[in-house]
Amino acid sequence: MTSAASFDWVTDPESWIAFAALLAMEIVLGIDNVVFISILADKLSAQSGQRARTIGLGLAMVSRILLLLCVTWLSHLAKPLFAVSNHTVSGRDLVLLAGGLFLLAKSCIEIHRRVSGEPEEKGAAPGVSFSGVIIQILLLDLVFSLDSVITAVGMVDQISLMILAVILATITMIVFAHGISTFIERYPTFKMLALSFLVLIGVMLIAEGLHQHISKGYIYFAMVFSIAVEFLNLRRRRKSGLPPG
Repeated sequence: MTSAASFDWVTDPESWIAFAALLAMEIVLGIDNVVFISILADKLSAQSGQRARTIGLGLAMVSRILLLLCVTWLSHLAKPLFAVSNHTVSGRDLVLLAGGLFLLAKSCIEIHRRVSGEPEEKGAAPGVSFSGVIIQILLLDLVFSLDSVITAVGMVDQISLMILAVILATITMIVFAHGISTFIERYPTFKMLALSFLVLIGVMLIAEGLHQHISKGYIYFAMVFSIAVEFLNLRRRRKSGLPPG
């Protein structure tokens, strides 16, 4: 692994190509995080929600950079800790399992609340604190950051290049986070679709923790296809004069 202080890649065209691919991958992986943060921040008032989104994405950036600077620790995290029925379990597996179960449970609770017909709360929801939302965001940030960092380490060798990609991806997500949150809130069907995606991602994390690899290409294709179909439904409702959701 090249030292974090090395910037030899600046004059290397191949490194710039790898950087562009890494930046695109970081943004794609960050969309999951933005959706989850937007849904959690929606429980707060408008001003607090905006702060929660910005702080949440900032925490995600810091956690990813710290993990990148702890590449040696990450290599130890992948080492087996114990075995269950001839299947080894590492620290990474435990993190993915815990994160997947948390994301699955949180998403299913939100889906049940909406399907059961509970009225939507406007502004701050009762019993929901700013610090509680930030803690939940931080926990999921760690899981999403682990996945992002492992992807980054597999794509490029220069830590400085990885850190730059993470910073730029985070800035991009902060810029678009409010728009994504507003869009999800405006169209309830997209909010349900977003929650369904989070269930899918939770299942994927659990499968990864159990050493059952699921190609992210299939998952992202399913997401894009579902969004495209929902946009067609949205256009049909508009032309028919029906409400958007």
